[in-house]
Amino acid sequence: MAKTRVVVVDDSALVRSLLTEIINRQPDMECVGAASDPYVAREMIRNLNPDVITLDVEMPRMDGIDFLSKLMRLRPMPVVMVSTLTERGADVTLKALELGAIDFVAKPKIGVADGLRQLQDDITDKIRIASKARISRHLNPPPAAASAGSPAPAAAAPRTTLSSIGRLSTEKIIFIGASTGGTEATKEVLMTLPADCPAVVITQHMPPGFTRNYANRLNGLCKISVKEASDGERILPGHAYIAPGGLHLSVERSGANYIARVQDGDPVNRHKPSVEVLFKSAARVVGPNALGIMLTGMGADGAKAMREMRDAGAYCVAQDEATCVVFGMPREAINAGAVNEVLPLGKIAQHMLDHLRTTAGPALSRV
Repeated sequence: MAKTRVVVVDDSALVRSLLTEIINRQPDMECVGAASDPYVAREMIRNLNPDVITLDVEMPRMDGIDFLSKLMRLRPMPVVMVSTLTERGADVTLKALELGAIDFVAKPKIGVADGLRQLQDDITDKIRIASKARISRHLNPPPAAASAGSPAPAAAAPRTTLSSIGRLSTEKIIFIGASTGGTEATKEVLMTLPADCPAVVITQHMPPGFTRNYANRLNGLCKISVKEASDGERILPGHAYIAPGGLHLSVERSGANYIARVQDGDPVNRHKPSVEVLFKSAARVVGPNALGIMLTGMGADGAKAMREMRDAGAYCVAQDEATCVVFGMPREAINAGAVNEVLPLGKIAQHMLDHLRTTAGPALSRV
């Protein structure tokens, strides 16, 4: 089997050396080049044709975001960002994911050498995943503007809303699980939902220090309110709650209300937060009032628990292979018999709204 060829791009000689050592220690990959800035990297990519690059954010002459933007326009390829664990680093990393980076590694601000060595399994796993990712599906360039004299595009069909569902929105909860590629996939789902939709509870595999920035970013884009979940808070319609990085999120019942439970604990399926933990609570606590969505990601986290959701009466969908960055988690959910429908990403949110509308009963026949 051919080895995955990697080019490392980082202005720190120490980081380049460490990443090269970590990569070359793996039997299935090799570092074919290490560049100190994007200009050197550009020539290496032309000459060496790597399968994956790791890319620092802050570099001289051209920062990683500018380089990534140019790269994804001119030569789309799998990129794993290596960003500093700071608030600014989190914002920039989220921008990189929007531009098409597959995933990221958060290197520590101090103790970089020891920190990277401790992260070596994470780094190499993400390189492996990136090497298999669907880049063309991950990029969503804006449509070209119509030329002069061209007919205007047809108006979009009216979207279903939940404005007349009333009490149903307080009973139903939408549960979303996602990993690699999921930050953008989740964004696409949430941006379609109306302000009065049922509550949404989300586990996205992310490390500590990034989920609050991610939630704030989504909150500025969506009709619903989006926030990082807090332990004990009431789960309300028209709101989305994201599991904090490094903590598990579940749902509990408190009288007539649902509340978020945010707790530490051992990783489940190697993840914290884990989709399995969230979906198990959905099956146990919410039952037939739950709707489950499994989005792009590597591995099987959440597949068994989604089957428990379906067995408890929940309605569950999975993202289809063609629109996934990585099809692992949806495929495992499908294979587990956990899924009612398999849909392209762009149709999932509207399908869930339509399902809610049709299952709400005759009272909505005039909506």
